[in-house]
Amino acid sequence: MTGVTVCCGTVNSIKALWETRIKKSKDELKTEREQRDRRAVGSIMTYFKSNGSQLVGRELKKHCRLLSLSNLKKLYHLDLSMNKFTTIPDCVVKLPSLEWLDMGSNRLESLPEDIHRMEKLHTLWLPRNELEYLPDNISHMQSLNTLVLSKNKLRDIPPLMEDMSNLRFVNFRDNPLTYDVTLPDLKEDDEEEDREMFGREFMHFYIQEARKRGYAVLNMYCVHNW
Repeated sequence: MTGVTVCCGTVNSIKALWETRIKKSKDELKTEREQRDRRAVGSIMTYFKSNGSQLVGRELKKHCRLLSLSNLKKLYHLDLSMNKFTTIPDCVVKLPSLEWLDMGSNRLESLPEDIHRMEKLHTLWLPRNELEYLPDNISHMQSLNTLVLSKNKLRDIPPLMEDMSNLRFVNFRDNPLTYDVTLPDLKEDDEEEDREMFGREFMHFYIQEARKRGYAVLNMYCVHNW
């Protein structure tokens, strides 16, 4: 009879037989899983090599799991836009060569506190997410020069971002920021089209305004309790 095993012998010998078979089955499953992951990485490596060290979300989902990204040591351009991520995966933060990351149109609620570990990242696109705040360590991203945060739920801008000297372009448009900030009038030699109303200049004025209002509240508290 095919598929039927007849066991004869002591209880201990039968138990040992089944334990051996269970272990063998687990080992086979583990081996199969490892082989599947290696095939996935190999497949994505083929795509990766033929597309200039770049990946987009649809190819990522087609070829492998996110965990396999850790094998892509030379990946510098990653597009994970229009997915359902609620945070930036740790395996993405750990990519040593990543310079450009697009996670727009996801469901990001927060950014990793150790986001500054992305030492080579110079461009970060995060529009149309659910971000309510930014971690202070974002100010330690020394290579970052482009940061797009439009259409999120940000209430404030971290004061430490004022010291990000390499940040050339930033966009805070369409966020429910706490303070309304109006930029000063342009000088005669300035051009309107070169000015981003929710860009780098706006960021600096917003931080200054928030600091000024914070001092005013503190002074009122001190006077009241004198």
